[in-house]
Formats: sequence, structure tokens, C-alpha cells
Amino acid sequence: MNIQSTTIDVGPSPITIETGKLAKLADGAVTVRCGETIILVTAVSQTKVRPGQTWFPLSVEYKEKATAAGVFPGGYFKREGRPTEKEILTCRMTDRPLRPLFPKGYLYETQIVAILLSADGINDSDVLSMNGASAALALSDIPFAGPIGAVRVGRVDGEFLINPTHDQREESDLDLIYVGNKTDVIMIEGQAHELPEEEFIKALHFAQEAVTKIVEAQEELVARCGKAKREYELTLAKENLLEIAYEIAGDRIEAAIYAPSKTERSKKVGALRDEVEAAIKERAPDATDFDVEQAFEYLQKKAFRISIMEKGIRADGRQIGDLRALYGEVGTLPRVHGSAIFSRGETQALGIATLAPADEKQHFDNYAGGVDEKRFILHYNFPPFSVGECGRMGGINRREIGHGSLAERSIEPVIPSEEDFPYAMRVSSEVMESNGSTSMASVCAGTMALLDAGVPLIRPVGGISVGLVTESNEDGSMGSYKMLLDIIGSEDFYGDMDFKLCGTSEGVTGYQLDLKLPGLPLAMLEEAIKIAKDGRSKIIDKMAESITDPKELSAHAPRIVSVKIPQDRIGELIGPGGKNIKAIQAESGAELNIEDDGTVHIYASKQEGLERAKSMIDRMFQEIEVGTTYTGRVVSVTAFGAFMEVLPGKDGLVHISELAEGRVEKVEDVVKKGEMLTAKCLGVDEKGRVKMSRRAWLRDEKAKDAEANGPVEETTTPLV
Repeated sequence: MNIQSTTIDVGPSPITIETGKLAKLADGAVTVRCGETIILVTAVSQTKVRPGQTWFPLSVEYKEKATAAGVFPGGYFKREGRPTEKEILTCRMTDRPLRPLFPKGYLYETQIVAILLSADGINDSDVLSMNGASAALALSDIPFAGPIGAVRVGRVDGEFLINPTHDQREESDLDLIYVGNKTDVIMIEGQAHELPEEEFIKALHFAQEAVTKIVEAQEELVARCGKAKREYELTLAKENLLEIAYEIAGDRIEAAIYAPSKTERSKKVGALRDEVEAAIKERAPDATDFDVEQAFEYLQKKAFRISIMEKGIRADGRQIGDLRALYGEVGTLPRVHGSAIFSRGETQALGIATLAPADEKQHFDNYAGGVDEKRFILHYNFPPFSVGECGRMGGINRREIGHGSLAERSIEPVIPSEEDFPYAMRVSSEVMESNGSTSMASVCAGTMALLDAGVPLIRPVGGISVGLVTESNEDGSMGSYKMLLDIIGSEDFYGDMDFKLCGTSEGVTGYQLDLKLPGLPLAMLEEAIKIAKDGRSKIIDKMAESITDPKELSAHAPRIVSVKIPQDRIGELIGPGGKNIKAIQAESGAELNIEDDGTVHIYASKQEGLERAKSMIDRMFQEIEVGTTYTGRVVSVTAFGAFMEVLPGKDGLVHISELAEGRVEKVEDVVKKGEMLTAKCLGVDEKGRVKMSRRAWLRDEKAKDAEANGPVEETTTPLV
């Protein structure tokens, strides 16, 4: 075996990339190691294009094995099942920076497979997957405009860190995934805790320095043992068909794509496409459907770019810095805990917030270490009617998971702590209309729905997207460009960038950058950040017209209150076999959840049940005070007196001589077992025995009556 490796000194643990030992039949294969976390990444590309293939079939699969952490998988079959959310998100993060680096027209099926082989619980594996995919492609014979490098950046106590450990990430106010080449950024993704834009930009430059080292190390490894690139054919639009398309629709395409609404645009563009297809099939009978699609798409893209670059006019008539019309409302649905609608033009999201006890938080396996539970969840749903189409309704696809994750991590930094708000929270974002940046509409609708549900968010979060249209110089370098605020679907499709930035009035909370270019200078990304900040401010102002502060909890939301009991007395609340806690829950209708530190969370659907359970707990842990009157049930009767429950779990003796004024022959003449008895505490002896007196209470009552109404006749009437 010809084993070659390179080690890159970045972060607390160096990264080692090795090739030549495992998976040698793949076109490219490497293992990437950081600490004791090891991941295998392979790259394979077919040598023939599948008949009828019209798009680049790149797939990325990332799998975390339970064996990597030395544990058995859960479930009946004891085998890893369908991909987890983290696995899907890692696939997406690995895919997105690779896709623009393949040649245009390369339609050979290509697959990246990453498998977690060893997990130390300290160093995460997602960044290793991205670096491994780059190295495997660069070392292979597959055409690839790499290598690229990926790092995670954290910030602890104001200091930036490269590839922080899981423990460091818990203390960090930044989680930035940054992918780039030696000079430019290609993809970013992550979360921040209201980080000022100036600090965010500093983090980008800090990441680029480390990425450059990783790229250079891969280049050195490729120089030593990389394969020569293979021969391949590109599937591109044919020049003669482009001429036919331009002849038929060239003078009408601009009017079609600039129709005022998405529906009208689709109809006019569809009619022109039918004309172009008929003309191409008549003049070039051998042309395939793919040939027609390529020619017409080229025509649309050219018209789109000319209008923006030369006229500064967009498909819906806006200027490049304009937002679409905004709309917001809250309280849309009557029975849910919180709801809101947020619209930008033809993009609309309905946010629905649901509150539940904190122990309803989501728990999940995480073999690579790190967070294994979530108290705030956002689910994003994209039904086919939102784009005016029919389609399959069923399982959640990777796009929905990715968009939901972006919205979730953008709102999560402003969620109150469990101590301040002991609820689990779920937002369901139902996309009602889609014409660009539904994930950003989900952020806005989700924020408003949470406020409508009474969640005391630190500050409202808004989100916006920024697009880019570029022109290339003759040497292929980037020439002039224009940034577009609040892009619609066609601007995402025909443009070169989709940059989403979320935050509050104080700073950044979430972000995601996707490019169709092989790289973007950081100076241009800084410009996009400034544009997005201005747009976000306007959106937050619009949201404030509907709601600014949290409302009162819905009558349909669960009530929660927390009390603290001594840690060493938790067993008393639970009781033998759970007797005490079950009794409280049965009588009040509330649910109790006890933390290890003695915090007791009380959950109830009605306020009355909540107050009853709290009162019962307070009484259970209340100390008996001499001179205080108590009412409790008689638990047993003896010849010398009655034992009453003074406080839950604490009994006191009312001696027969203290039951009433005068002589009492039998205890049962005054009180029987199971009846309620009121008595005054006379004292507690050194053994904790409580002495109670009904006679003393009666005297107190007579004294009160006498003071109020004058003397009253003495009585020894048995207790009623």
C-alpha cells in the first residue's frame, strides 16, 4: 500500500488527511482525523452518462455509526436506521460548496460517501466530512475545481477559535461553518447570539486564514499522489438551437419574464417556450427535450441578466434595493397557542406556536458528541400548492429539513432560558405561497407566533435574502456585478448567489450562503451583509406593527409554575412507591416534574389545578408552627385521643382532654376517623411529636366572638 498523509495545524487538535489505506477501489478515498474522531470519505463518478440525464446527479451521503462511539444502536433491530437530522444537514453542508466546482454540463452520476468510523465525543465530524470530500475529489481523476477547505469558528470571551470542541461550543456565542478556497468564500452556515455585524465580518476573515492552510495542505498531498484527471464530455446547449430560440422569442422574452405576478409570468413564459419548442423540433428534428430546455433556459437567463445589469430593473419591476410589499398579522387561528402570518410579495408563511411542559423537549442520539436535546423546535412544511402545483404529500424531504434548521437556529438565540420560561416550544411553519426565501418568511412568522403565544423572546428576529448577478471578463474573472435585496424565485434560479441573514436589532443570529460561483471575494460578502442589515431593520419594523411584546398565555396553553424544595427532601415529595406525588397529581389534575436540584415544575391545563397542586406541595414542606391553627383529616382514633394530619405527611395528637371544654367520655363523641378537624398547635417535643388542641382553638374563637359581639354561651357540643 502506498499510504500518504498530510497534517494541518489548525484548531486545538491538528487535522490529518490520509489516503491509500482504505477504499482503494473508489475513485478517491481519504480518512480525516481530528483528535480521536476519524471519518472515511470516498468519491466515485460514473464513466457514462445515463440516457436521458438532464441535470447533474451529485449525491452526498453522511452516516454516523454507533460503533464509532462504542455503543449499540437503539431500537428492536439494533441497527442504524433512517438518516438523523444531523446526518441530513451534514450532507447538505458537504454538497453545497462542492456543486459549483464541477464543470458546467458534467452530467455523470457522482457520489460522495462519508462514514464516521471513530468518535471521541470532543471533536465534531461535520467539518471533517467537508474537508474529506474535497480531498477525495482532488486526489481522484474526477474533474473538480478544488480543493477547498472548511472550518468551524467559535467565539469564547471575545476570542475567536478554530474548530472548537463540544465543551468550548457550549460557551461560544458564535457557531460559524466556513468553506472557501485559498482566497474566497464559497459557503457559510451557522448561528450567533446577536453578534454585531462588525464582529461577524472579523470572524469571516479569521476563518479564511485557516481555510487557506487547509487548501494548501491538500494541494501538497495532490502533488504527491493525485491521479491525472479523466477524459469526459460536457452536455451543453447547442449553438444552432440557441439561434433558433433567440429568433423566435428574443424580442418577446423580456416582456414575458417581467409580467407583474408569478402566475402571469409562468403563463407567458410557458407560451413562448411552446413556440420555441415547436420551431426547434421543426428545424432540428433530432433535438431532444433537454436540448430545447437548455436553449430556452439560456434565452431567459440572458434576458434576465441584461435587464438587471443594464437597466437595474428586476422581473417584478422593483429596483435592486427594494423590498417587496410586506404584511403581518397575529392571532390568526383561535384554538392554537399562538399564530401569525408573514408575507413578502408572493411569499407567505403561516407560523403556529405550541407550548408544552419542558420535559417534552426532543431527545436524540448524537454519536459524535455535543448537544443531544432541543427545547425549541421549528418544523418547516412546503406543500405543493404553495407553488401552484400538484405533488406528493408525505415524508419530509432534505430541503424542508434544511430550511427548518436555518429558521430554527436563527430564532433559538432569543429563546428565554428554561429557568425564566419552563416550557418546550414548537413552531410549525406552513408555507402558503412561495416565490423566494420562504425560510426567511418562516423566521418572521415563527417569531411573531411565539410572541402571540406569550413567549418572552429576548428580541424579535427578522430575516432577509440578498442575491447577486455578475458579468465575467474575457479571462473568466469576475467583472461588474449587482446585489439584489429580497430575491424572488427566478432571481435565485438565474442569479449567482442566495445569501440569507437573520438577526435582531442588536446583531446576527443565523445565516446561510449558497453560491453558483467558484468563490466570492470577502469584500463582496461584506457588502451583502450591510445590505441585509438595512433590509432586516425594515422587516422588524413591519413586524412591530403587528406585535412587539409577548401576549398573555392562551387559555388553551398549559400553565406552568416552579417551586423549590430542599434537595435532601425530594424523596418525601415522591413518597414510597410514588404514593405522595401520585396523590397530588390525582387530586389536582396537574403533572409534576422534579429536577435533581429540588426544582419542581408543575404543569396543568387549568389555573385551578395548578394552584391546588402548588398549595399541596407548599403544605407538605411547610413546618408546623406553635400557636398556629390547622385543619386536617383525622387519620386514626384511640382511647386517649385522635391523630390528625396537620400537614401532608405530618400528624399531630389531639388528646381526649383537648377535644372540648369539659369532660369527654369517648373520642368518638366529638370526632370520628375520616372527619375534618380544626385544632391549634400547643407544641412540638424533642422527638418531633406534635401536640394539638381543639379546646384551645374553641377558646380563641369564643374570644374573637366576644370581642366582636359580646360574651357567648359556653358549649361542649360535639364537632359537626
